[in-house]
Amino acid sequence: MDLGTILGLVCAFTALALSVLLEGGHLGSFINVPAALIVFGGTLGAVIIATPTRILMKMPVVIKQAFFGGKLMEAGEAIAKVVALSRRARREGLLALEAEINDAGDEFLKKGLQLVVDGTDGDVLRSILQAEIRNRNHRHQQGAGVFMEMGGLAPTLGVTGTVMGLVHMMEKLNDPSTMGPAIAAAFIATLYGVASANVVFIPLGSKLAARSDGEKFVHTLILEGLVSLQAGENTMTIEERLKTFLPPAQRRQEFGGGERQDQGAESERKAA
Repeated sequence: MDLGTILGLVCAFTALALSVLLEGGHLGSFINVPAALIVFGGTLGAVIIATPTRILMKMPVVIKQAFFGGKLMEAGEAIAKVVALSRRARREGLLALEAEINDAGDEFLKKGLQLVVDGTDGDVLRSILQAEIRNRNHRHQQGAGVFMEMGGLAPTLGVTGTVMGLVHMMEKLNDPSTMGPAIAAAFIATLYGVASANVVFIPLGSKLAARSDGEKFVHTLILEGLVSLQAGENTMTIEERLKTFLPPAQRRQEFGGGERQDQGAESERKAA
């Protein structure tokens, strides 16, 4: 479970509810079924019109990723894995990496390792993995785009609901006592639209897009490492190349300084 998503939603809705209570209002006055039907039903219908069916069919999986998405591999962890694979390949040969495929943890890394073990040419290896990164990112961005689309539509449907409510109110101008409640009810639709867009739809879309970008970054790192490994580059050279993906402070924190490099160089000499 993604605690960040759950905690964020709870925090946002709790803040909204507390603001109402602190001003002396009561939550029941913000419940309006017709407004909810206009905003959420209208938003859903508009998204169905705007989005291809093949993408809509995948939305349950996308929603699951937003709330229960597994932990992504960190860049430092990916570097450590690739460096360890490089050391084993230098000692035992590329075919020895076949034993590491099932324990790779990341599906992209498994695919890349299998290609390396199968003896795929370096240029072909890069081309296949780049296509995998590009297409995977495209699929993920489509799911995030649906939430962003809903975030753009919901406020507009809220205004539509408000206008409809005001029209209904104008029909009752002969009874001024009903105008106050009617105006309040009309603006509930705008509240629903703006709140749902800025508290739910857009944040979820942004989170999914950020997850996709993070995954793309780590997979690009793994690609560079596997191509270098397949080309038979020195392990220390591979490590230094991959560390350029990290900010200097993180490099020092996770990989230390010269002492680690000296140990790695000693291991390389023994392997040679």
